[in-house]
Amino acid sequence: MREITAEMDRQFDALLPVPGDARANLYKAMRHAAIGGGKRLRPLLVFATARLFGVDRQAAARVATAIECIHVYSLVHDDLPAMDDDDLRRGKPTVHKAFDEATAILAGDCLHALAFEILADEKTHPDPFVRSELILCLAHASGPSGMAGGQAMDLEAERSSFDLATVTRLQAMKTGALIACSVEAGAILGRIAPEGRTGLKGYARDIGLAFQIADDLLDIEGDEGKVGKALRKDGAAGKETFVSLLGVDRAREQARMLVDQAVAHLHAYGAEADLLRDLARYTLERDR
Repeated sequence: MREITAEMDRQFDALLPVPGDARANLYKAMRHAAIGGGKRLRPLLVFATARLFGVDRQAAARVATAIECIHVYSLVHDDLPAMDDDDLRRGKPTVHKAFDEATAILAGDCLHALAFEILADEKTHPDPFVRSELILCLAHASGPSGMAGGQAMDLEAERSSFDLATVTRLQAMKTGALIACSVEAGAILGRIAPEGRTGLKGYARDIGLAFQIADDLLDIEGDEGKVGKALRKDGAAGKETFVSLLGVDRAREQARMLVDQAVAHLHAYGAEADLLRDLARYTLERDR
């Protein structure tokens, strides 16, 4: 994890040199959001899946960076006063606090664009069909059928009462879609046909939900100093979560069951998938 975190910081440092013109503050804001801190779970999943298929490490690093661009942009926008209105992210001031709201919006916009610029570049993969499929995968996971759609449902959750099925769908979109894309991207790089990705898709679906249940548990039981952001906001906003609907014990049991299912989906792979198995278990063990 430390190795991948350092790799992501190197990638962003190289991609975001601060120019000597009026855009300097914009680049500084992007660097503030993208460099340092974070679990880097999505890049880890890209690297772990790509390793199953002997994918070139630099190609995996570029795809991991593109997906992390989308994740980081979503956090920058999610922290804005119009959405979650947070002052702290990854243990440091949110972008709109460190800079200003307009700069934060533009920094998020630029990170979003940078993701697709990376994937479209021949340096990511020489095959245009592979690049096209990567772009489609990330666009689908980021838009109204994925992360952004889930965020819209999350905003509506402050005004509506959601049942368990709706909360599950919300989180499968808001959190799970980008996690699923991270796993599938490694298989796309490995030129694995869609019908050969079934087990990996099941794995990704289950760890995405387990990850969110663990987040809900951390929101109740976690330490803000370790988590690096404000906690217990969902309850204050009246949002239904896995914990509010299931209770702490049932939620933890459900997360364990999902992790066991995720590991079972990898039965066709040997020791080469151990990192993916470890990452599934990590979703329950983390404290941030």
